[in-house]
Amino acid sequence: MHTLLAQSPLAQAADSVLAREESFFRAFGTPEFLTKVLVSAGVVIALVVIRRLVIRLVDARIENSTTLYWWSKASGYAVFAVSLLFVVPIWVTEFRSIGTFLGLLTAGLAIALKDLVADLAGWVFILWRKPFELGDRIEIAGRAGDVVDIRLFAFTIMEIGNWVDADQSTGRMIHVPNAKVFTDSLGNYTSGFPFLWNELGVMVTFESDWRAAKQILKEIVEEVTEGIPQRAERTLRTTSRRFLIHYSKLTPIVYTNVKDSGVMLSVRYLCDPRARRGTAEGIWERILDRFAENDAIDLAYPTQRVFLNPIEGQEGARSEWPGATDRSHP
Repeated sequence: MHTLLAQSPLAQAADSVLAREESFFRAFGTPEFLTKVLVSAGVVIALVVIRRLVIRLVDARIENSTTLYWWSKASGYAVFAVSLLFVVPIWVTEFRSIGTFLGLLTAGLAIALKDLVADLAGWVFILWRKPFELGDRIEIAGRAGDVVDIRLFAFTIMEIGNWVDADQSTGRMIHVPNAKVFTDSLGNYTSGFPFLWNELGVMVTFESDWRAAKQILKEIVEEVTEGIPQRAERTLRTTSRRFLIHYSKLTPIVYTNVKDSGVMLSVRYLCDPRARRGTAEGIWERILDRFAENDAIDLAYPTQRVFLNPIEGQEGARSEWPGATDRSHP
């Protein structure tokens, strides 16, 4: 029985793997193995020291933070690539002798570390397809912010919004796995068409001169956003070569609507994604100043009022007083 099992192909393969494993672990204590370890470590340490010296020289001569960031990133990748170039040939003999063992080990790691493999694939996708770049403002996985770092397994955004109004920074850094670009919708505030449509609702009372209020709002928003529609039109011509974006109107506009508490005038305009709060503040300050100068305009707020149709209704639409018997009196 033992002889038959030993002669089977499965048993022979298992014995071969075990023998290679034993030879691999016995090699740990040999002088040749220790020499390879020391040489590999020396190569890596030397390259790291050279990189730090280069970064110091660049830091002393360049003040632009973006340029320094890219120097740091590029030098890190270069050290990694050169390390592989020098270290792999040192160990190539060992790799050949334990090829089967490493193949099995790699397959196991691929299954156990599938999330890291997906993150690495996401990193390649980000660099290749460029759904966003360093400095872009994006929203993904329910988080929004400015991209401040892109690494092998995750990218980092400086968070905006959350408990802070109008897309202002919270000061928190959010680390997002690269694999999220495959599983979650990604919104880019700045790439392609680098403008946002923003709206402000201004409500005036029914008794106000809403036409005059609408004209004032048009003048204010055109003043605050001067030059932006022209810039947006030039950008749109370039962007339309990549994306089918069509806007029939890029200039500010004021829409009229009726709400329970008054006449709603909605101001719609283009602005820079990072200036949404600033432009809204500038528009509102001008609105408050201009409306205060006009006695025919009052801002509305949630109220309740009683409408007496027999008195306030139009002549042909008035109803009678409830329970009235004398039709000769209103």
